[in-house]
Amino acid sequence: MSDEIEMKRVRGTGWKSVYDTLRNEILALTLPPGQLLDEMTLAERFDMSRSPVREALIRLAGEDLVVTLSNRSTIVAPIEVASFPKYVEALDIAQRMNTRLAAALRTEADLKIIAKRQKEFEIAVKTGSHLKMSEANKQFHMAVAYAGKNAYLASFYERLLNQGQRMLHLHFEYLERTGDGYLLTDEHALMLDAIRAKNVELADELAHAHTRQFQDNFINFLRENYVNDVSLSSRLAAE
Repeated sequence: MSDEIEMKRVRGTGWKSVYDTLRNEILALTLPPGQLLDEMTLAERFDMSRSPVREALIRLAGEDLVVTLSNRSTIVAPIEVASFPKYVEALDIAQRMNTRLAAALRTEADLKIIAKRQKEFEIAVKTGSHLKMSEANKQFHMAVAYAGKNAYLASFYERLLNQGQRMLHLHFEYLERTGDGYLLTDEHALMLDAIRAKNVELADELAHAHTRQFQDNFINFLRENYVNDVSLSSRLAAE
């Protein structure tokens, strides 16, 4: 009977606890970029077979949080600082397009959801938990994207937000240290106001400024903590 129960767990939701735990640890940088994730070791840690562990790793790979190497070992995905300019360029385009569409097409029901997510982000900021802040930030921006009624753009945007959550974690750390922790809540509120007013151009401008603020603070964080001279050019810097 115990084998039958274990089989049902493996085929059902056994992977979910592994996925949730590892995802949180990766986003919070408890598991650092490049960390080896050995299936056997993880199976022992979670006291289950390797099948649900493998399923969890597959799902994490789908979010670009882990990478499978040529030798079939799995590691926590590196944070590619050199590719940051290209990343933030793509993020800027996606953020602006989704926010513009939201301002043009939002319904009253959409506004209620966006406002709810904005309040949830404010609450998360007050907890001081960077993990809760990054998750709430993603949910706010995805509520905006869904209001834009373009599933393709929303999906592209969500992928970028997923890829950037660990960088956002470091960004929050910088804001917290410099005393600008509430800047993001103010920016979200302004974006909501522009969407509510159906002011497409202002929504676009605010979304662009939001990306630039993230870019500038992340680069400043890198300069302070990792290297003496960070030179990450981007078209955003010239706009």
